[in-house]
Amino acid sequence: MLKSYRFREEREADWRKLDLILTRAENSGVKALTDEDMMALPHLYRQAVSSLSVARSISLDQNVITYLEGLCTRAYFYVYGARTSMGERMAQFMRADWPEAVRGAVLSTLLAAFFLFGGAALAFFLCLQDMDWYWTIHGQSFSEIRTPDASVEALRSTIYTDPGEVGQDRLTAFAGFLFNNNAQIALFAFALGFAFGIPTAWLLAWNGIILGSMYAVFWDKGLGYEFTGWLLIHGVTELFAIVLAGAGGFVIGGAVAFPGRKSRLASARESGQKAATIAMGCVIMLIIAAILESFGRQLINSDTIRYTIAATTAVFWLGYFYLPLRRPGA
Repeated sequence: MLKSYRFREEREADWRKLDLILTRAENSGVKALTDEDMMALPHLYRQAVSSLSVARSISLDQNVITYLEGLCTRAYFYVYGARTSMGERMAQFMRADWPEAVRGAVLSTLLAAFFLFGGAALAFFLCLQDMDWYWTIHGQSFSEIRTPDASVEALRSTIYTDPGEVGQDRLTAFAGFLFNNNAQIALFAFALGFAFGIPTAWLLAWNGIILGSMYAVFWDKGLGYEFTGWLLIHGVTELFAIVLAGAGGFVIGGAVAFPGRKSRLASARESGQKAATIAMGCVIMLIIAAILESFGRQLINSDTIRYTIAATTAVFWLGYFYLPLRRPGA
């Protein structure tokens, strides 16, 4: 007991000082600490760790050991843990991590675009030559309005909205539905990449085929210009996000298929961080696309404005991802 008492008496003042600093940081944040606190924190932490080591080796009071373990765990976070806030992390992600990951996957992005738009082009020309291909792709659906059998006016009514036709609540619900639907496509395109990228290629090509066959219906009725504006007002962002998600899938698929000297698991793990960064950013793009699709596309009936918004989003995303960043001091 005497040994334990002296051990605490010689060191307890430093423990309490460390505890006080940690409590202040936990209650008010690291910014509440003074310069003296920041200077003392590493020294007090090392002393506490040393005390814990000694306490364990000579089997002192278990309550002291438990207290020191908790104190050292709390201090470790502030000495070695991340010092950035959530806002700073998000800013770093948007400013550097995400665009750098996208720029590093240019070949995968081109490959994903090839499968998506290649599938669309294939279905488009097949359907223009023979509209039976549309029914082969979509099957018979009596609830679908956008079919080769629909009149020009019926098709036109699906791409323009009368004022007051759609309420605010319905638009909000529509935005949520579109986000969930598009997010599933994008995340599947990313997540299925581990199987050498084959499911990702199939998913992208199939969604391109659906898009191209529908586009052929409107083109065949002389509504190609109108349908393009209706599609691109949100499609630039949405299709770009799906292509990037597919690129993330190809990054992982390529790492698994061609691991080099690494094991397939190690290669996939190394590439997974970059691919996951791309995929996480796609969620942001899909939220924007859902808002444009539900509100912008339904409330804006001017083809000129639709094309203007589409061109603006295209310039924005291309500039954001591919223009070189100007770094401080460069």
